[in-house]
Amino acid sequence: MTEAAWVSDAPEETERRGEILAGALRAGDVVLLIGPLGAGKTRFVTGLARGLGGRGRVRSPSFGLVHEYSGRLPLVHVDLYRLGDREAEALGLDELLERAALVVEWGERLPGALRREALELHFAIAGPERRSIVASASGERGAELLEAWRAGVSASRPRS
Repeated sequence: MTEAAWVSDAPEETERRGEILAGALRAGDVVLLIGPLGAGKTRFVTGLARGLGGRGRVRSPSFGLVHEYSGRLPLVHVDLYRLGDREAEALGLDELLERAALVVEWGERLPGALRREALELHFAIAGPERRSIVASASGERGAELLEAWRAGVSASRPRS
């Protein structure tokens, strides 16, 4: 399993990490976001949506469960915090993957079949504004996403 780790020192930096990943996304991609409340998952999705050309405010879908943002590629944002495994299966997310990328908060609750080719991001609170993100990949497409994201993050670093 391929893995990479980053630290964001501000919410805007977490969003920028999402913008960078957006450039590599295509229909059928799955990004799993795992971590406690307040760890930056929704801020990351804000960056993903902006990176895909989406307009409007990204909200945590805790009560609506599924939000969709349009852009060069539709982004379906799901929050499985309040759902069990069987309830998650009933959402019909596999059908949405035919035309959109899927980003799932509390992604560990997503049915296994949808996690086979995923990029998995583990968020942790490392300080008042600081967040750590550890990325791992499942399957060939997950590894491609991780490598594209790693290259994008490296290219975006200021040169000294």
